[in-house]
Amino acid sequence: MDADASHPVNDDGALPRRDDGLRLISDDGAVEIRDAVPADAEAIARVHVDTWRETYSGVLAERYFSEEAYQDRPLMWTGYLSLRPRPGRLSVAVHDGRIVGFANAADSALPAASHGIPPARPLHLFAIYVRAAVYGTGTGRALLDAVIGDDPAQLWVLRGNERAIAFYERNGFAFDGVEYRDPADDRIELRMVR
Repeated sequence: MDADASHPVNDDGALPRRDDGLRLISDDGAVEIRDAVPADAEAIARVHVDTWRETYSGVLAERYFSEEAYQDRPLMWTGYLSLRPRPGRLSVAVHDGRIVGFANAADSALPAASHGIPPARPLHLFAIYVRAAVYGTGTGRALLDAVIGDDPAQLWVLRGNERAIAFYERNGFAFDGVEYRDPADDRIELRMVR
């Protein structure tokens, strides 16, 4: 996130912390970042499916954001949030008491991170999704900072997802030339690293 009047940063470039540990995103405190808790599973699932619908409608198969997906995702996130110890970091962005985005990162040695390809970095960004209503507010950058900070990391991005690619490039990621073709629906994902 660039330092400007609408997005204050500390001398070290980090977002200021409030006394309760939440990260302030906007001057009026409208969007805050915090660690996810088990009670967030349903809302994270809703954001997950809704943002896939906003981003990938017409690109990915309908099954990814169908009514069945709305039923399956809460189970997935409930399971993840109940793990002790949790295998990674999951943070949410909250606006007016509602979750409007989330990000998740963990060890890149996990099978879901590699697609069978040796990892290039120790940390993997599994997901970062924000509702279109908060695009341009710094919410995505704050979520990214919350789950990976300045650490070297890798991620997979869908070929042609120009908005996401531009976001990752602004945050220091670059393509490393590795591609993965998903056999389930023939989509191509490109690996980015920093």
